[in-house]
Amino acid sequence: MTELKSKVLEILNEDARRAPELVATMLGAPVEEVLTAIAELETEKVIVKYAPVVNWSKVEDDKVTALIEVQITPERGRGFDAIAERIYLFPEVKTLYLMSGAYDLLVEVEGHNLKEVALFVSQRLSSIDRVLSTKTHFILKKYKQDGVVFEDHEDDNRLMIAP
Repeated sequence: MTELKSKVLEILNEDARRAPELVATMLGAPVEEVLTAIAELETEKVIVKYAPVVNWSKVEDDKVTALIEVQITPERGRGFDAIAERIYLFPEVKTLYLMSGAYDLLVEVEGHNLKEVALFVSQRLSSIDRVLSTKTHFILKKYKQDGVVFEDHEDDNRLMIAP
């Protein structure tokens, strides 16, 4: 990857709303080169989506998010990929990671309520061949996501007392 593409990625990752003209100015590069770099990154599927970070708790409270640890037996010849594909095709699944450690996959699932997520785990996820066990953790509150802090906090304006 070229240095220009790498720098463009860093800038857009920080704020995807930045116009190519601003990115070009920040990098001291011609706008045409920045536009070409962005187009190539999109074609190469390095940039796959431009999305905001939304604090959903300020918009709606009826969305439930769970992180599910999944232990699986890998499939001969395809390893974890075949089972991962079956799981990530479910519309409830927002994110899926292959992990090292005590479990194999980490699945992020969204539903309208606890029961909906519980039914997904018990009826759809657990019933997949080669799924050995699941452990579900419901997210109670998000403090920070993708480097963005959601909580407004007041500065501590108390006077220091020295002995």
